[in-house]
Amino acid sequence: MTYSPADQPRSGIGPGNGHLAGPPDGLVNVRARFSSLRDDFVFLDAPGGTQTPDEVGAAVARVYREASGNTGAPYAASRRIEALVGDAREASARFLGCTAEEIIFGPNMTSLNYTLSRTLGRDLQPGDEIVVTRLDHDANVAPWLDLAQDRGLVVRLADVHADTTLDLSDLERLLGPRTRVVAFPWAANTVGTIVDASAVCDLAHQAGALAWVDAVQYAPHEPVDVRAIGADVLLCSAYKFCGPHLGIAFGRRELLESWRPYKARPAPMEPVGHRFETGTQAYELLGGLLAAFAYLDSLGGPAAVAAWERQLGDRLLAGLPPGATTYGLPTMAGRVPTFLVNFPGVPSAKLSPALADLGFGVWSDGNYYAPGLHDRIAWGEALRIGLAHYNTLEEMDRFNQALATVVAAHGPAPLYSGQPG
Repeated sequence: MTYSPADQPRSGIGPGNGHLAGPPDGLVNVRARFSSLRDDFVFLDAPGGTQTPDEVGAAVARVYREASGNTGAPYAASRRIEALVGDAREASARFLGCTAEEIIFGPNMTSLNYTLSRTLGRDLQPGDEIVVTRLDHDANVAPWLDLAQDRGLVVRLADVHADTTLDLSDLERLLGPRTRVVAFPWAANTVGTIVDASAVCDLAHQAGALAWVDAVQYAPHEPVDVRAIGADVLLCSAYKFCGPHLGIAFGRRELLESWRPYKARPAPMEPVGHRFETGTQAYELLGGLLAAFAYLDSLGGPAAVAAWERQLGDRLLAGLPPGATTYGLPTMAGRVPTFLVNFPGVPSAKLSPALADLGFGVWSDGNYYAPGLHDRIAWGEALRIGLAHYNTLEEMDRFNQALATVVAAHGPAPLYSGQPG
């Protein structure tokens, strides 16, 4: 995107003295790297999946051309695949703050979570307990509920405060001698609320349990360091940060070595993370993943992306039309740029297609795969607005103007106040 003085944020928006800088150098002209961003349509649907830079698609195609086949053969194409897999593990390890041996690839986060939770389930006993939270996406709840039904386990649900922050006291109250796992989201896929991951991991470990982190919504927006927070397992999805449709998991080495994987018997057992990868991997997507990491590095890395996205979020929040109900935290402090918004008396199911007709891509839905939070907060159906680093300040202003227009068009008809003739 080309950044001009007209794009400067308005005074008083955001933290500090109200005078915000433009995007970091790596983000100037970034939109030219996306074919999908070359028209006027504005994608504000990042929680469902980001747009993909052309270089990622080119990398996928290059693997098909130059490294199609499989590992283990004594010729050049096979060796290129082996090198690609090794490079993808190393790059993923740098992204998550672990070693390459602790990386596990899979088709998506949900599939990986089912695989790993089932593997742990071999060692669990009837009456063992799993704690999940009301902030969780169901991909970090349903695997535990299914496992509990099969193995006679108990699943407990930690509550949230009215502002959607996790109730750490309630979580601590649920921990006991039979707690085996505390599963939680680092950031909520619905309202964007960030969880104090280090605090939750500490509570889990004090109870002798594993800390099992869903970072799908956090990893696209903030730097990740699994060692710093004390995670035992962490999962994320590459297509949420401009990569291919691919899931990535970290498992602490000592933990992975203690598990007996579900695995075809002749398959290699090293590196340790590979034990939990069933069948042939999608090598072409690993090529795309490497390109996605290189793309993010060219922007200045996660910290630079996070700083810019906070400015975008501040701009969006400051310009929302009057009457908007925003669920969750009211500022960018303690959240990622994912927002859930309602307008009393205006069905969001009508707003989403109306906004699409005006060139803005947002979703309208009920629970957004977070039924626990939906039941607790009771927003009914709401618009979810999700920002990514390729959005612009000008888009935030245009979107808020369009939103005001469609809200006015679909709101309750004004009462007649004239005098009878």
